[in-house]
Amino acid sequence: MKQATTGIPAEETRRGLYREVGEKLQGLLAGEVDSIARMAGVVSVLHGAMPHYDWTGFYRVVGPELVIGPYQGTPGCARIGWGRGVCGAAWKSGESQVVADVHAFPGHIACDAASASEIVVPVKDANGRVVAVLDVDSVLPAAFDAVDAAALESLVAMYVSPDRGMC
Repeated sequence: MKQATTGIPAEETRRGLYREVGEKLQGLLAGEVDSIARMAGVVSVLHGAMPHYDWTGFYRVVGPELVIGPYQGTPGCARIGWGRGVCGAAWKSGESQVVADVHAFPGHIACDAASASEIVVPVKDANGRVVAVLDVDSVLPAAFDAVDAAALESLVAMYVSPDRGMC
């Protein structure tokens, strides 16, 4: 498990890290049309760049469930039902979920007991239907805020959005 050892970077530092992630993804994913390959690239670059991330991955909507992958981190829950946990809440609401304390979140699914906070960003198709979610966990409490949400929403729109033929 990747342990966040440096704490939560300051707001301006995180903004800079997210800019660097975007630049790396631009080069890495240029010309790639396969959705799984694009998701894997996003996960790899984010997970390596952000010191406060412990688990980074996508859950894809497959029938009535979210199915894991691609991801980096400890083993995660393979399948998550509609509305269950933070990922299911993002799927159901179609809105990003920023959770400062996962243990206080009603119905939280504890795939990894070390997780303390989480952010989940939905990936929507051109009709506004959620087709996947980007899930990031941290062992640090309150590791995510509006800066992370805005950056991740932007990255998802740029590199994983179905309107670009990616999902």
